[in-house]
Amino acid sequence: MDSSITTAMPADRARVEVKHPGLAMVSMLIGAFMGMFSETALNIALPSLATSLNVPTSTLSWLVTGYMLVIGIVLPFSSLLTRWFTTRQLIITGLIAFILGAAIAATAGTFPVLLFGRMVQGIATGIILPLMFTVAMQVFKPSKLGAAMGMCALVIMFAPAVGPTITGLILAKLNWHWLFWLFIPVLLIALVFAITSLENVGNITRPRVDFLSVAGSVIGFASLVSGVSLASDFGWTSPAVIGLLVVAVIVLALYVHRQLHLENPVLNLRIFAIPAFRTGALLVMLDFGIILSAMYLLPMYLQKGLLLPVALTGIIMLPGGAINAIVSAIAGRLFDRLGAKGPAMTGFIIALIGAIMLALSSSTSSVAYVIAAHIILMIGAPLAMSPAQTHALSALSGRESADGSTIMNTMQQIVGAIATAVATSLLGLGTAAAATHNQAAAFTNGVHYGIYFTIILIVAALIITLGLKDKPKEA
Repeated sequence: MDSSITTAMPADRARVEVKHPGLAMVSMLIGAFMGMFSETALNIALPSLATSLNVPTSTLSWLVTGYMLVIGIVLPFSSLLTRWFTTRQLIITGLIAFILGAAIAATAGTFPVLLFGRMVQGIATGIILPLMFTVAMQVFKPSKLGAAMGMCALVIMFAPAVGPTITGLILAKLNWHWLFWLFIPVLLIALVFAITSLENVGNITRPRVDFLSVAGSVIGFASLVSGVSLASDFGWTSPAVIGLLVVAVIVLALYVHRQLHLENPVLNLRIFAIPAFRTGALLVMLDFGIILSAMYLLPMYLQKGLLLPVALTGIIMLPGGAINAIVSAIAGRLFDRLGAKGPAMTGFIIALIGAIMLALSSSTSSVAYVIAAHIILMIGAPLAMSPAQTHALSALSGRESADGSTIMNTMQQIVGAIATAVATSLLGLGTAAAATHNQAAAFTNGVHYGIYFTIILIVAALIITLGLKDKPKEA
């Protein structure tokens, strides 16, 4: 560890002192922003990619689900990686991988090459994202920690919110390859900050690696997401889909059993025995699935249902994205005053109204109506997210808090990938089932099928909020 670092921790001193905490965070903030931006940026580009690469939307959805799947696979190993490699080594490696993945995607002429580039980017995001929070907790004084964590949270919510808008503006003038070329100069700036300003904040102990847990995580989650994703192409009753889902169930059951019996598990699943964490974490996962499924369907509906140009689609998505970021920034404070039950239930009821509005839309709906529905949905979903997350994590203590954060971050990506895959499958079913030769109307019917799934997730979340406890009244 560098000589400039000390672990002394008086009243208002950082756990680990570095020369310039703000500069140390720049590389991770940029890397995390680009990673979360990538989760929604391609949604608006899918129609353009379908034409350019001559592949169906169901196949292109792998660019979204595959990316989130890789993040979800890498995230559980973040704690292990920080014990084997320095913070600086991990962030520099992650940024180089991101640059390499962006270059591969930018030069891709076929779908498999583009998908490979996206998955390399997913590895990078899975490394950088958890380290951003870990380093912030270590290098800032307690008096500055709230502002630092607020900045991290804003990055997480703002990046995916503005992704479709920025992508739409780029595609209005340039082709989809430029989405990835423009990543590279931004990532190079982050790399310069990582090389010049980042110091190590962890202890290198090099513990034993449980390779059975690694294999179980990779095979189990990959089989689950692959099975659900392939259902849109081959149907839910195809042998390949059924086989993958059976493998997923068996491997994940063995994985869970192993984590519960290991002395030092990769994921400490024992904390699911704590009712408050279990309820809050389940709500967070459902909420993420609600947001990702809706954000996947809406840009395509605007382009292929309402037949709007891509640049206008990006602009239409902006108000809802901005509201998402604003509500996310203030929702956390509600927990301190009201607890989790009131804000979460209110949020899901508001989200349900927005989702029903989208389900009642048509291929002739006004732009104002769609913007209103999107805004209402983007008020409700983030309003429920932060109180539910805080409710879950506040039930934990010490090392359990880090375990809980890792579990929720991991499961958000896996659930997001599954929700996107299911929405894709339902989109295809609904389009094929439409009793019309009008392609825009048929596609809109497919979007309705996908939104019905979003509504089911919201109703399930509402039922689960009944299990939340009200905040005790102060004496």
